[in-house]
Amino acid sequence: MLLLLKLLHLLGVILFVGNILTAALWKTRADASGDLRAIAYAQRGVMFADYVFTLPGVALILITGFWMASVSGRNILQTGWLFTALILLIVTVLIWLFELFPGQRQLIRLADEAVRTGQLDPLFKGVTLRWTIFGILATLLPLVNVYLMVFKPF
Repeated sequence: MLLLLKLLHLLGVILFVGNILTAALWKTRADASGDLRAIAYAQRGVMFADYVFTLPGVALILITGFWMASVSGRNILQTGWLFTALILLIVTVLIWLFELFPGQRQLIRLADEAVRTGQLDPLFKGVTLRWTIFGILATLLPLVNVYLMVFKPF
């Protein structure tokens, strides 16, 4: 049972971290192309991929993580690396909910408007910069979690 939970937990991590990295790559490439249709398509694709991969990944991580802690008899609040990882995951989810998702919605609107008007609103660059800064943070925190899960340093 524990091995199955670990496998599902790892699958959640792959979905979550893999989509974070892939979405950033496609958005960056589309923006660099200057092609307004590609930019708009990529923006919608990033949001779609978050619903298909990121959110299910987070759900798998949380469900299997709590389940494994319960099965193994670990007290999350008294296991330093596990508690730290949970806090970092919560911070990451909050960044997604309150910064990245709203930013993505705004970027989709701006990109779709650019397709209609033929020019990208200068606000797009500012929103992209904010999305990038918070996106980097929301990428680094899960990578720290991967380290914590593998090495269990404290």
